[in-house]
Amino acid sequence: MLGLYAWPARRSGTRSRGLKRGVEVIVDHQGLAVRLTDERLAHILDHPEMVRLGAAVSETLKGPSLVFSRSATKLPACTIASIQGTPVGDKFVCVVVKAKLGDAFVLTAYLTDKPKKGTVLWSASK
Repeated sequence: MLGLYAWPARRSGTRSRGLKRGVEVIVDHQGLAVRLTDERLAHILDHPEMVRLGAAVSETLKGPSLVFSRSATKLPACTIASIQGTPVGDKFVCVVVKAKLGDAFVLTAYLTDKPKKGTVLWSASK
């Protein structure tokens, strides 16, 4: 379960050498490096219910309760973790990640009442 956090003003020590400015690399629960660009983060935080939940994106990738895919090709995957105290009540954060050979990046993130139906790719309860 995640707490309610505000995104830090400056993300120090997260940029790898050779990456463009405005890209954070988050190592997910399985050791996969996932890119989160400033543009994608701004898109996520444009939604009023997500304004104070920027850190929840990173925390969800690092410690999800469930990873599933709604697509037959298993791409993109949705990483889920529960969160309490959002502006719209207790919810799940879904972070949508597209991963392909050697590259993974965040497409979007949103709040949902419950995980959607799909193929479970990973579960914390396994």
